[in-house]
Amino acid sequence: MTSRETPTAGVGRRARRLREARDRLYGTAVELFVEQGYEATTMEHIADRADVSRATVFNHFAQKAGILEEWGVRRRARVLEILRREHAEQRPVGERLRRYIGELATLNIDSRAETVVLMEASARFGQLLRDPSPERELARIVEDGVRRGEVRRGVDPAEAGSLIAAGYFAGVLRWTAADPEPFDLRERLDRMLDMILLGVLDAGGGPSAPPHEVRRP
Repeated sequence: MTSRETPTAGVGRRARRLREARDRLYGTAVELFVEQGYEATTMEHIADRADVSRATVFNHFAQKAGILEEWGVRRRARVLEILRREHAEQRPVGERLRRYIGELATLNIDSRAETVVLMEASARFGQLLRDPSPERELARIVEDGVRRGEVRRGVDPAEAGSLIAAGYFAGVLRWTAADPEPFDLRERLDRMLDMILLGVLDAGGGPSAPPHEVRRP
């Protein structure tokens, strides 16, 4: 350590290097998954392509399925960052849910080849349908709606989050199951949200509003 370098600066530099190494390995792995398939790709392949030792790969990802989990985490983080920049927390709950699901749909559409491979692998080998994180993120949005009186009394935010997450994953898995695209993903997910929101949002005690009215509360 030089006279100018503080312990904090040294720790920060090491953390940055570790993060950069993890990012490089993650990008390499996703690239290989798309090129040759998830099952056909080994940790050795990832190490060779990234020009590092096999041990280095395992230092960052204890198992190959961990890269699938990282894929989902990074995608949701990108969406949450978009919503944060938009100050989406100030919007009505229905609009926030639509933006969250809509931005995920955009990511899937913009990288369809990647989504097809990694979504299927996540369903078969990862924690796609058991990871509670997506449900919790959606539940927090519904919970804000409960506090603001936008959600019908008696609605459990956790159950609503689980229902929306299940609808999202079911839609995406069907969309990735055929080539070319069997339907418009944004439209399918939008209709899914319409059906759920009609049973969740408070319509003022009167008859349920048509879907097009719920879309922009």
